[in-house]
Amino acid sequence: MAAGAVGLRPVLAQDGRIRLLFWGGQDRADRTYGVSDLFESQTGAAVDGEFLGWGDYWTKLGTQTAGGNAPDVMQMDYRYIVEYATRGAIAPLDEFVGEVLELADFDADQIEGGRVNDQLYGISLGANSVAMLNNLSAFEQVGIDPPDRNTTYADWREMGEAFNSSDIGMKALSDGSGVEPMLDNWLRQQGLMLYTADGELGFGEDEAVEWFRMWQELREADIIVSAEQQALDTGGGLEATMVVQKLSASMPSNSNQLVAYQSLMEDDLSISSYPRIEPGSGGGHYRKPSMFFSVAGSSSAKETAARFVNFFVNDVEAAEILGVERGIPCAEHVREALAPQLDEKSRIALEFVANLDDLLGPLPPPPPPAAGEIDSSLLRTISQEIAFGARSPEDGGRAFVEGARDILSRASS
Repeated sequence: MAAGAVGLRPVLAQDGRIRLLFWGGQDRADRTYGVSDLFESQTGAAVDGEFLGWGDYWTKLGTQTAGGNAPDVMQMDYRYIVEYATRGAIAPLDEFVGEVLELADFDADQIEGGRVNDQLYGISLGANSVAMLNNLSAFEQVGIDPPDRNTTYADWREMGEAFNSSDIGMKALSDGSGVEPMLDNWLRQQGLMLYTADGELGFGEDEAVEWFRMWQELREADIIVSAEQQALDTGGGLEATMVVQKLSASMPSNSNQLVAYQSLMEDDLSISSYPRIEPGSGGGHYRKPSMFFSVAGSSSAKETAARFVNFFVNDVEAAEILGVERGIPCAEHVREALAPQLDEKSRIALEFVANLDDLLGPLPPPPPPAAGEIDSSLLRTISQEIAFGARSPEDGGRAFVEGARDILSRASS
């Protein structure tokens, strides 16, 4: 790999610098910049990187893309890839496969996850799954077992009561009512889905009301954090989340984020599956691309950008820097080389994704182009209004379904 990279040096140097934009915290940034430096040392092509928190990232990327100043390489999420691909904001990469992009031993499902209308627009940076992030030290202090793969929503109520009876000063659980992946998982366990393959809602008003009512009951029972506390987490970074703030012992997260969260806390952290709706229910989880790298449709250095993406996902030395912070590597040769070197938390993340068993269901179709607005604006706003008492769960459920259908209709017209 290194020898091949050196041979490319004159070609890459002609392209000068490429820009990279990604979301994440400082730990991810340190790892990413380490790989960028390695890429530059081996190829001569410099990478100017910048990172932001999740919420700020999409605002900046949208502004730069609209202004014709998109970064050459950008992190892309499964819920937004259709939107960016269909409007030409990211480029199809099929012309580079087999040449610049080596995907011969890449997981087939991870390749398919990056396709839109049979063209490849995103290269998966790792496989992951949704997970509950758990503060094991807090559960030990309260004197109860932490959640595991068999934990149900009813069990969470019992755990919450145990926390309330202790003097630990935190709730058992954060407020998940405005967390789209948690709603998606809850629906999938009932044989429903968030969005259908043709871009419509895969559930109705009854389910939306039931969802908000369940969280309202947990809120009224004082099992989850208060509305005021949850509102502190604006999506700007991991530091503001309920577990890091020690306001709750558990919260919805992703398997690949365990490493980053542990770097922020002295308490011992781990992950478990999302709650089952009842004992024995499953199928809510799926292995998804944690995120992609995509190349801007407006980039004047697409080949160099594609070479950087290839280096990021295929070079073993790069993988040793990255670990599994972005998910389980998708290339078999990278997984085999990396597995013996993983630290404890990285091994936990790898084993979690590899052993979902009956919890695992199929990868859902890519969300429709308007899914991002439904998640970041509508769902979060309505869940917060219910939490603060401005709406009832019944009113909120109706408003959510009506609003989501209206957004989808406008986006398709």
